[in-house]
Amino acid sequence: MKDQFYQYIQDLQDTITSKLEEIDGKAKFKEDLWKRKEGGGGRTRVIENGNVFEKGGVNISAVHGPLNPAMQKYFNVGDVNFFACGLSLVIHPKNPMVPTVHANWRYFEMYDKEGNTLDQWFGGGQDLTPYYLFEEDAIHFHQTSKNACDKHDPKFYPEYKKKCDEYFWNAHRDEARGIGGLFFDYLKDSEKHSITDWYNFVTEVGNSFLEAYVPIVEKRKDLEFNQDQRDWQEVRRGRYVEFNLVHDKGTLFGLKTNGRIESILMSLPPHVQWVYDHHPEPGSEEAKLIEVLEKPREWV
Repeated sequence: MKDQFYQYIQDLQDTITSKLEEIDGKAKFKEDLWKRKEGGGGRTRVIENGNVFEKGGVNISAVHGPLNPAMQKYFNVGDVNFFACGLSLVIHPKNPMVPTVHANWRYFEMYDKEGNTLDQWFGGGQDLTPYYLFEEDAIHFHQTSKNACDKHDPKFYPEYKKKCDEYFWNAHRDEARGIGGLFFDYLKDSEKHSITDWYNFVTEVGNSFLEAYVPIVEKRKDLEFNQDQRDWQEVRRGRYVEFNLVHDKGTLFGLKTNGRIESILMSLPPHVQWVYDHHPEPGSEEAKLIEVLEKPREWV
């Protein structure tokens, strides 16, 4: 399973980066191969200063070795070994009318010292963070995600949409990071779903990503914007940074397993503002976004 999924994310990385380069028309992804001294490594690809994408990363990694004490405590296990692989992406467009997008699909195994598999599971999801709310874009992103889920179980979309709204919640701000999507974790072998079933589901979601995001980019990337709208985008990006550094478990896992810092923090946008006690004008387009972030909606 780990070899099968690792091959899948390598191929998916190629597919996604090729399509994003085609849309941008100027910038190309820079590839950075790296090794982790404890075991494994990754292939980081970053795009910067393009026509469409100000900064983005589409990274894959496969790391293994002894699970360190901090993570043993987190998983409530003893001295075990692990293998983890996944694809993680964050795209920050230049135009404030185009939303930021994040996605991640990952697989984890744990072994005893004799090499026997103790546990295995899939996790991941995809979510959208707009700066200006176009309801048809929110509906499209959620409908595409729901379509992928419905091929496997009609209960998946409502369950994983709810988990996404709960997970990407900036508790210290009492608002969502964005308008959500899907979030799932610890998808394990059970009487109802085998690990192969979960592989088929997670890859279905992975394959839906470009269909969910690209039409939105194409529709919004050439819209006009002014400096005030750009400032608003940078203020909202600050909230994105806050979530990733304060709450995100993936960031925490990377830092605690001696992950590669450049790859872990590639999700941070290049231009951000923190404005003291910032509030949008009541009734404005900016305020309309905040209303949805404070009370997540059902989009489909």
